[in-house]
Amino acid sequence: MDRSLDGNRFAVIPGLKMKHISSKSYMLLAALPLAYLAVFYFYPLVKIFIVSFIPDKAWGPGNLKKLVTSGIYLQTLWFTTWQAVVSTVLTLLLALPGAYVFARYQFRGKELLRSFTTVPFVLPTVVVAAAFHSLLGPRGLVNAVLMKWFNLMSPPVDIDQTIALILIAHVFYNYTVVVRIVGGYWSHLESGLIESAKMLGASPARAFLKVTLPLLSPAIMAASLLVFIFCFSSFGVILILGGARFATIEVEIYRQAIHLFNLPMAAALSLLQILFMFAFMWVYTRLQRSRSLALKPESRRVTQKRVDSVADWLILAANVGFMVLFLGLPMISLLIRSVTTESGLSFVFYKTLFENTTDSVFFVPPVDAVVYSLGFALVALLISLILGLPAAVFLAGPANRLRSVLDPMFMLPLSTSAVTLGFGFIIALDKPPLNLRSSPALVPLAHTLVAFPFVVRSLLPALRSIPPKLRESAVVLGAGPWKVWRSVDLPILSRALVVAAVFAFTISLGEFGATLFVARPQTPTMPLAIYRFLGQPGVVNYGQAMAMSTLLMLVSAAGFMLMEKFRSGHGGEF
Repeated sequence: MDRSLDGNRFAVIPGLKMKHISSKSYMLLAALPLAYLAVFYFYPLVKIFIVSFIPDKAWGPGNLKKLVTSGIYLQTLWFTTWQAVVSTVLTLLLALPGAYVFARYQFRGKELLRSFTTVPFVLPTVVVAAAFHSLLGPRGLVNAVLMKWFNLMSPPVDIDQTIALILIAHVFYNYTVVVRIVGGYWSHLESGLIESAKMLGASPARAFLKVTLPLLSPAIMAASLLVFIFCFSSFGVILILGGARFATIEVEIYRQAIHLFNLPMAAALSLLQILFMFAFMWVYTRLQRSRSLALKPESRRVTQKRVDSVADWLILAANVGFMVLFLGLPMISLLIRSVTTESGLSFVFYKTLFENTTDSVFFVPPVDAVVYSLGFALVALLISLILGLPAAVFLAGPANRLRSVLDPMFMLPLSTSAVTLGFGFIIALDKPPLNLRSSPALVPLAHTLVAFPFVVRSLLPALRSIPPKLRESAVVLGAGPWKVWRSVDLPILSRALVVAAVFAFTISLGEFGATLFVARPQTPTMPLAIYRFLGQPGVVNYGQAMAMSTLLMLVSAAGFMLMEKFRSGHGGEF
């Protein structure tokens, strides 16, 4: 077969001519996603820049000066940084033993346990906050049990709206990041190096410090930075569990824009957040590249061993027990509190979701929030696939300068916080021809911006795995472009399309930061409903928050399990 076909192997994309495809025609694949980013990403960021520096149609960096001279904003920046550092250190300390277990042991139920440890990470932040309210809050399961056992009149555990609860929630949320990144890397390290160190007289602890830890450092640094980024940009956990006492940059953007109507200062904070996040993501991508330059990876069959000795069983039992208790208790508590009333077990809180009493915090029945969430998620799913598929096909094509530029550009929404994106929407899309501030369409458009990079990254590995010879053979046998796509590409891509669709759906369903800015009161989503319920007094509101959080938790967990079933690759990857 003529090897020259390799250079033109993407000429069989639907809608394009097979032979002598022009670079201009091929680049049309990137036109639609680029146009979307231009309107709904870059334009709002430019508006944030303008409002920051030209608030009154006159140039002036006054708001940015306030950020570095005002004690209030310096304190916000300091709290954002140090809580992220402490959260990262705690996550490393608690998750590294789990990474070791997954990297070095073979045991029954390992893949199921790995999936279980990942469920907290895919939960919406409002569900995580609600779960810890249900476990450790004043009405939480721990206080309820202790008050009943010891006949107490007030809750003995009082860590609600404290930094301790925030840190615990951050570790819960990011535990799997370290387990997956470090554990996956650790499982491929050459075990012979450690054995050689032991043969030369090094104790297990010394071998770990002198050999294993330096080899793991690229993965540990990458995982640490990713956890730091997530904690630095934390919004829902801080807003709900921290209350008015604590504010990260994200929370302060929300307060300045929504509560104080100080759009110039909110814009200045957003600009600062963007600069920090771009810098962090740049460092993270460099660390990712350094991980690929490590020693030659070794098969897991060589590096992993069966659990034989008593010491191995103790290590495994201790780590599995910690994972099940630490990660499982908040979720189990959420489920229990959603069906627990003063008179016993009941589904009354679920039934009240279908009611709209006179003192409700909604303009519509709470169940409508479920309907709106599902509708927005389906629209976001559809738009994300329409944008993500051509973008992924373009990026999987022959290397060129434009692809090297667009590859990181399509990922830029990942390096921008959802709060900043939502704020950009409300200040940019308020004038014709893009006067969408009061339109419900703004919600799925914002959700698409968050989901689009995940869709692209879900499709790329499958597209790049398609052997060019399969397409060449189909062409030689007389298949046209559409038939080649339908018969060759689509069957291979189908599993990745399912993963991308589920990813987009679940991201939209649980998105909170941007939705808090762009959703209208008459079209609330499930995360907004949970937030409003938790902010209102009364047993019924609390029970409804637990019930809706449980529904969202179950849907998110089911979506993740479906993705795990259909995605390709090893479970150790993140």
